[in-house]
Amino acid sequence: MMMIELLESWVKMEPYFVLVVDDEKEIRDAIEIYLKNEGITVLKAQDGIEALEILNEQQVHLIILDIMMPRLDGISTTYKIREKKNIPIIVLSAKSEDTDKILGLQVGADDYVTKPFNPMELVARVKSQLRRYVTFGTFEGVKKVIDLNGLTLDQTAKEVTVHGEPYK
Repeated sequence: MMMIELLESWVKMEPYFVLVVDDEKEIRDAIEIYLKNEGITVLKAQDGIEALEILNEQQVHLIILDIMMPRLDGISTTYKIREKKNIPIIVLSAKSEDTDKILGLQVGADDYVTKPFNPMELVARVKSQLRRYVTFGTFEGVKKVIDLNGLTLDQTAKEVTVHGEPYK
């Protein structure tokens, strides 16, 4: 049992970080409540410029992004993000015309949700995008093999070895 306890102390699931970008504080705070209930850490920005600053300083797994914001709107922010990163982006906007949705998806958004929105649906979409990005996608932040003085945990193969021998 001691080996299992050692593994549990060293191997912890990395928390997901979601950046919520909206000029309405009430929306940022409401989304944070729902995502925190799912164990997701929420970072918040009130416009695209602030969002880009956070992206330069912090690891982010997904972005929820409003379109209509002061200083730098969601479309321009998406363009700038896509120049450097392949993070899932869910647009959350009051703009509900088909042309708005098509534009959002064409500039690089992965999903588009219109306001008013069902919070549980948004949470489901966030979890779906995170699952694809972290598990199957391009996210490289999670260590796949952890080696600790001859004790090796291969998260991909789901194997534990001690000095090269399978642990039983």
